[in-house]
Amino acid sequence: MSSDLKPSLAVWKFASCDGCQLTLLDCEDELLAVADQLEIAYFPEASSAMAAGPYDLSLVEGSITTPHDVERIQAVRRDSKFLVTIGACATSGGIQALRNFGDVEELMSIVYASPAFVSTLETSTPISDHVQVDFELRGCPIDRSQLLEVIGAYLAGRQPVIASHSVCMECKLKGNPCVMVANGTPCLGPVTHAGCGALCPTFNRGCYGCFGPAETANTDAMIAALNANGMGDDEVERLFHTFNAWSRPFRSAPVPVAPPIRKTR
Repeated sequence: MSSDLKPSLAVWKFASCDGCQLTLLDCEDELLAVADQLEIAYFPEASSAMAAGPYDLSLVEGSITTPHDVERIQAVRRDSKFLVTIGACATSGGIQALRNFGDVEELMSIVYASPAFVSTLETSTPISDHVQVDFELRGCPIDRSQLLEVIGAYLAGRQPVIASHSVCMECKLKGNPCVMVANGTPCLGPVTHAGCGALCPTFNRGCYGCFGPAETANTDAMIAALNANGMGDDEVERLFHTFNAWSRPFRSAPVPVAPPIRKTR
């Protein structure tokens, strides 16, 4: 805790695009209210002033992709009273988890002139695979209202109230026609966690699953519906294997995929 007894907040980056951290900065006026209630002790994206831990609340963006990441997230966990992961990278491995379905050695030989100098893990994995996580906030990027709810819930000493229904419910609340029924557009709305406000279906595009799998997502029924709509298994696999490809309900679509995992190169 700081000298004025405000709880301390730290924001951490691992393998990611910074979009979820920017969502916090995009809160603008609300961020001023947050800053009035919390001491923002460590947030390199926003300030070069960095206070040492321990921290009362840590927000962690990004996935674990290197041996150093493993050591660092364990140190973050030790220094954090509460740890919340934010975004698809931190909660499911992110778009970079597509490496998990291929040969990392082969990929590095294609991308890097001197792959021998690259230290990486075979997989990109969520934070919860390595340390205890107190709450996961999904999205690519996260929703600012949900982020403020998580921070506010921490300050109030309660659990965050985040909707657990699917994107389909958001479409119904907005009065959107179902793009899959009306137009035959492939859509992951039935199996995707709410939070985006049904952004893509509102503009007659299918849901891409940015917020990851909904609770009790029935991917078998979703795959059957997509197949019945004319999509082959390869197309279904590409639809599921995007932002949250390594989340357990999505990674097995349309057939189980479990490559061998080695901790280091």
